[in-house]
Parts: sequence; structure tokens; C-alpha cells
Amino acid sequence: MRVGLLTYHFSDNYGALYQAYSLQKWLRDRGVEAEFVNYHPTYVEEGGHLDRPWKLALWRKNATILYMKQAHLRRRLFGDRAQKARFDKFRREVLGVGGPRLKQADDLAPEMAHYDLLVCGSDQIWNPSIQRGLDPVYFLDIPGAEQLRKVAYAPSFGRTVIGTAYHDRLHQLVSRLHGISVREATGLDILQAAGIAQDRSLVVPDPTVLLGRFDALLGSGPERRGEPDDSVFCYALRTDETIREVAEEAARFIGGPLRAPRSMHQRWRDIGHGIAPGPVEWLQALARANMVVSNSFHGVALSVVLNRPFIAVSLPGKRSGMNARVQNLLTIAGLTDRVLDTAEPARLRALLNTPIDWEAANARLAAVRTEAEAYLDAQIAAAREVSA
Repeated sequence: MRVGLLTYHFSDNYGALYQAYSLQKWLRDRGVEAEFVNYHPTYVEEGGHLDRPWKLALWRKNATILYMKQAHLRRRLFGDRAQKARFDKFRREVLGVGGPRLKQADDLAPEMAHYDLLVCGSDQIWNPSIQRGLDPVYFLDIPGAEQLRKVAYAPSFGRTVIGTAYHDRLHQLVSRLHGISVREATGLDILQAAGIAQDRSLVVPDPTVLLGRFDALLGSGPERRGEPDDSVFCYALRTDETIREVAEEAARFIGGPLRAPRSMHQRWRDIGHGIAPGPVEWLQALARANMVVSNSFHGVALSVVLNRPFIAVSLPGKRSGMNARVQNLLTIAGLTDRVLDTAEPARLRALLNTPIDWEAANARLAAVRTEAEAYLDAQIAAAREVSA
């Protein structure tokens, strides 16, 4: 039984790698040989090709492509090469990614004969980009895969709504899947707006929550994880607005060091002591911290899974639409009181003094995990029946 996974496994982003690792590990623990289809299109991080640059109507699209191209070039020339090597090592040695990079849908056709089941998810693979729109590959619409069972596990749109111009195409692509699930409740609303009946799909937790344990990477004892310390671990993505003040105040209150892993896309000065860990070292630092402060979905999700005290900082302004991802997770866990919209000191200190009822949170997560496991087990069983 071989399963091909399609997701953002190639991104130099801690959350992207851990959601990929978690789904693969869960499937392998079920006795399934799961591997990543090495689809890595240029538009996702490198901008892709310009689209008729002589057409003024496409100026915004082409400006985005040019910006992404120069940002990618800048990272290649001036980025932290040692950190990049650690990401590559994790992909190679932990995720088992190998073989040539596949940039286009037609490149995937010869690979399809190897699989009994295809799974797309998780991460924001259903978020339409200005360069590409909806990518059919991330809906498993792939040449040569017509006879395979195709299942979505927890893909995200990364937003609460998408433009109506995408609805017909979205309906067409999703309707061809044998199993439909999304990571956020807002994803169901988007599917319903596109004409997909809600009884055909369900909300399932992110793969990091599905897996629930990271002993294979952290070890079961302090010799691998490290002894808990008095540090504040700040994981900021997209902006340092608000989260900087929250993390600095938390560190002053706790009295320990403030450590912040650098993002490959970081455009701000370090928050506290900047570090550049590999994926395993990043998880170890989070697992030891006295307090985690994050505006990232996976920063919050892994804090919850590992039962680390945390504060979730909302993304401000035009990025606020992305907060639904964290809100949905914390609603499931019963931990919505751990969210801060501002760095108001009294509210922050009240949170720092309030212990988390992990027993109740874990019980709630166990319930949604059971439903998700039943969904995936049923899809695996159906694929086995066809391939037998």
C-alpha cells in the first residue's frame, strides 16, 4: 500500500515541515508506505513566469512575481546557508524526500503508477495565488492519476473567504475527490459557497494535532528534549507588530532569556536573542520553554500538542483574516482565552499567571483526533479494497 502526499514539504518553514512530517508519520504508523511527491512549482516561492508583461491589466500580478523573484534571489545570496542546510537535511533524512524536482503537472504523470492512494494536505495549498489561482495539482487533478483514489486531509484556504471568480473552478476540482476535509470551519463555508454540500466534507485537525506525539524526534526523556528552563520562546511570522511587545514583557515578567528563531522571510530586527535552529532544534527549544509566544498557527498548534504554556498573538490589520486558523484550533481545545490582540500589560500578566487546564484540552483534542483517524482509516481501507 503506497500513498503519495502532496503538500508544501519543500518550504523552509518550521510549521510547513512539521505538518508534512506529522501526516507522513501517522500514515506510516498505520502500516502505510507514505512518501512525498516532489512537486515544487516555481510560483510558490520564486514567483514563477511573468504573464504578458505588456498588458497593463496584469501589472499587479507581474509586480508580485517580480517582488517574489528578487526576494528569492536575495535569500539565496544573503540568507543563512547553515540554516538552509539544516532544513535540507531534515527533508532528506527525516521526510525522505528525494528524486528530481517536479515543477509542472505533466512531470508528475510517470510517478502516479507507483501509488494506490493520493492525499493532498495540509497547509494553505488551497489558497489561490495571484500568480496561479487554484493549482489543480493540489486538488490531485494530475495526469495519469485518473484511476487512483484521491483524498484531502486538512487543506487550508488561509483565509475566511475567496473571490467568487474561483467558485466554479473550486467546485469542479473538489467534486472529483473521493474524500473531502478541511482544516478550518471557515473552509466548509467556502466550499458551501462554491456549491459543495456540507455533508460531503468535514473539519479535521492539523496533522500535528492528528499525530499528537513527537517522541521520535524529541525522545521520551530529558536527555533529548532538554530540561525545562525559564526561557520565553517567541516564534513570529509575517510581522513583529504586537508580538514583539508581548514577548518582551513576558520575558521581563518571567525573568528568563527571550529567544526567537529567525524566519527565512524575516524583515525585522531580532526579537530578543535571535537564533537559527534546524527543525529538530526548533522543536526542542519550544518544548523546553517556560512560555511560548507566537502569531503562527503551527507555533500555537505545537505548543498545544506538547502542552507548553503559550500566548497566541493575533495578526493585525490586513493580515487579520489569517487569525481564523488559530481561533478554530483554540476553540476546539477550549483555549480561546489564550489569545491577545494587544500588548496591554495587565491582560498579559493575568495570562502569564493563569495555568492551563491541559487535562481538559487534551480530552477535547482526543475527541477530534478520533474522528479524523476514522476518516483516514476509512479512506485507506477503500484504497486497499480497490488495489487488492
